[in-house]
Parts: sequence; structure tokens; C-alpha cells
Amino acid sequence: MDKINAIITGIGAYVPDDVLTNDDISKMVDTSDEWITTRVGVKERRILKDKNLGVSYMGIQAVKMLFKKTGIDPESVDGIICATSTGDYHFPSTASIIAYHTGCVNAFAFDMMVACSGFVFGLETASNYIRSGRYKRIVFVAGDKMTAITNYTDRTTCVLFGDGCGALLLEPTTEPLGIIDTILRTDGSGFPHLHMKAGGSVRPPSYETIDNHEHCVYQEGRVVFKYAVSYMADVAVELIERNGLTYDDIDWVAPHQANLRIVDAAAQRIGMDTNKIMTNIQKYGNTSAASIPLCLWEWENRLKKGDKVVLASFGAGFSWGANYVKWAYDGSIT
Repeated sequence: MDKINAIITGIGAYVPDDVLTNDDISKMVDTSDEWITTRVGVKERRILKDKNLGVSYMGIQAVKMLFKKTGIDPESVDGIICATSTGDYHFPSTASIIAYHTGCVNAFAFDMMVACSGFVFGLETASNYIRSGRYKRIVFVAGDKMTAITNYTDRTTCVLFGDGCGALLLEPTTEPLGIIDTILRTDGSGFPHLHMKAGGSVRPPSYETIDNHEHCVYQEGRVVFKYAVSYMADVAVELIERNGLTYDDIDWVAPHQANLRIVDAAAQRIGMDTNKIMTNIQKYGNTSAASIPLCLWEWENRLKKGDKVVLASFGAGFSWGANYVKWAYDGSIT
């Protein structure tokens, strides 16, 4: 019996229309366009301004685009998995809301949370449903409304984040294509350096937690920078070498868009040609789980069947990982 693997057969995405520029942020905190650009590489980010809209809204738009591009019947979708740290509610799942509003009436739906590493973890999870042979179509959504958990009085973090969402369709193949290999890692000792202090069962919401901005991202930038560069680069190298490849064999690398200095330092540590590195942080900022699918969406027309692509990420947990993907279609014909 031929081995079943999972391939990506389409990409949809959504970014809000409203733009928050560096000049806009300089009116909120003591910073400047020059400081932000040189420190993190962000020029602007997209903002979902409507307080009544959350990740599900962006996910619905991304999935609708995906269905329009691929022409599939929503009722044929077996499952929807949503990777997000900023779900609409603690419950129900954001995936269930997306499924309902996109007509996926026969799909199971659940959320997973691995912070900025949600895409690389979720892609492997979704792929395994296809590899099992029991499911034919899985929609994987990854996105965050980071502005909902950003403290706009903290000049070290508020410059980083934007909102966005991506959606991928995964289907089976017996060709030597698809998600070929994945390495996933977690180190819980990283918790103190990158987390949200309140809002969970340990520290539920209170007047004190709200007044102290404890429902926002807390990050110790220098520590996170060091680990992000080394862990993200090293796992990509491990994955490349484990599959008997050289850096010349790799056509594209899509790293998590956390900070342009992190991306550049990781690329230098790997020794990868910078022309092969997908970057769009200057336009969107750090969109957490959405950053890699937004890169794939923007680069889709340049991707060709058989291209060897490495996806790598690092996030809270600490969590990090990489996927090795052999692209399944010519993007220019979609």
C-alpha cells in the first residue's frame, strides 16, 4: 500500500485594513520611526480596530478566501484546527465559530495554543490527521489578534505586534511531496521570560490585574532574543541535516517574523542565503501564529512544485520547531 502523506493544496489569508504606523506609535510612547525600524524592523502593522471582532472574524475571511481559490465544498471538510493564543473566548473554541460561519457543517473543530510556535506545531498536528488515512480534508487556521493583549504604554513591546490570520488546506497524496519531516521542542523553564501574567486560573481577572496591565504580553527582550536566535536556527539546521540536505538544496526558509534582527541573526547562524529568506515583518509586525502562513501566502506565486521549504519558529513556553515541506503545486497557476 502506498504511503499517505499530507500536502498543502491552497492558502488563504486575511489582514485588517487599518494600519498602525511607527509615527502613530510615537504619539503613544517615547519612541520614533528610526528607533523601531532599527531595533525590530517593523514599519507598520495591521490592526483589527473593532473591539467586537476577534480571531474568528479574521479566520472566517481567510477560510472563505481559501475556499474561493480552491473551489472546494465546505461540507467536504473533515476538520478545522485553529492555532491561536488570542481566541475569541476561553470557550467555545474559535475553530468551532469559524466552522459554523464558513459552512463546514461536517467538520470537527478544536483550538490549540503554542503561542508564536502555533503554526509549526499545528501543521504537524493537522498533517497527522491526513496521514492516518481517515480524513481527506483538514483546514488549518493560524492567527492572532495581538493588539488585544498589547500594552500600548510599554515601548518595548507595543512596537512589535499586529493582527492577521492564515488558512491552509491539507489533503492526501502518495507522491513524495508534502510535510516530510518535523522537529518540535519545548522547554518550560522559559516561562518567566515570556508570558501573560493574569487571566488564567492561577491569577483570574481583577481590578488589580487590569490596572497593572497583566493581561498583556510580558517579555524580557534580551533573554528571548538570545534563545530565539539559537533555538530557531539550530532546529532548522538539525532538520536540514537529518534529511540529508545541504543549505543549497533548500529553496526557501519561512521563519517566524518575531523581530527582523532575530530573523537576520538566525539566517546568519544557519549560513543561509538571505535571498531565500521570506520576510514581511516590515508590513505586518509580529502576528504570532499567523506570521509564517502570511509569508507563504505572499510568496505563493513564487513557489513551485517540488520546492524544498523550511518553516521555523520560536515562541513562549519556550516552544520552538521546524517543518520540512516539499511544495505540492505551482503557485502561479492557483
